[in-house]
Amino acid sequence: MASAEQLSGPEALSEDEREAVETLLFRLADDEFVLAERYTEWQVRAPTLESDLALANIAQDELGHARLWYDLLQDFGPDEPDLIWERPPEEWHHSTLTELPFEEGDWADPILRSYLYDVAEELRLEALADSSYARIRDRVGKIRGEEDYHREHAENWLERLCDDEEGRRRVQQVLDRLFPYALTLFAPTDEDVEDRIDELGLRTETLADMREEWLDTVVPYLEGLGLDVDADADLPDEIGRDASHTDDWDDLWDEFTNTYRELGRSEATRIMKDPDEAE
Repeated sequence: MASAEQLSGPEALSEDEREAVETLLFRLADDEFVLAERYTEWQVRAPTLESDLALANIAQDELGHARLWYDLLQDFGPDEPDLIWERPPEEWHHSTLTELPFEEGDWADPILRSYLYDVAEELRLEALADSSYARIRDRVGKIRGEEDYHREHAENWLERLCDDEEGRRRVQQVLDRLFPYALTLFAPTDEDVEDRIDELGLRTETLADMREEWLDTVVPYLEGLGLDVDADADLPDEIGRDASHTDDWDDLWDEFTNTYRELGRSEATRIMKDPDEAE
């Protein structure tokens, strides 16, 4: 993809440029936030104390990454409650891979889900490293360093789980369920806006190209573990990017916004420093 001109700061963007930036940021932030919410369900339920702590740390990382992207959306006016706690569930644009409930508490589910997501995230961050929008580009380095550990953790566990016939059978069941939803990571939010994202150089790889790279990585790896991968699987009915969600999404949204509503909050308590604030 040809290099694009560098975009100005948020206050100087045209209406079309702003729409493209916001669409991309919501894709990034919503994926991270919702996946982290699902990961927190595994606290004190993982098979070992070490894995329990590892997944808790991964969930914390993903929440931190979501905060970095939501902070950039605040450049355009909304505050944190507008973006998270008070945003209606029908206005979220995360991939439906991130919202699915875990299947019967099976440890293979969060591990395989993490692997499928983390490979996609690695490609996505690589495509953002030279973004024409400096405020996106400046955050990529911190996130990439933490994501490397997430993929390594998932691969180590997948190899352990697939080391015997019973474990491989369980992973295969999860793979059959999750793989079509993983493809939604590369589904467009809006075709015209996605084209504009690419034309403006906000990312340096198209969704189609990233999907092909992702397939070229995950399919041979999973097949090498003795798993069968339907690389030609159809997308599910619920994509997420277009605000179509599974029946489980409303329940998850209600759960993570419940405390905010019950306490009658009108603003969120910040537990992380804004990276733009002076030291």
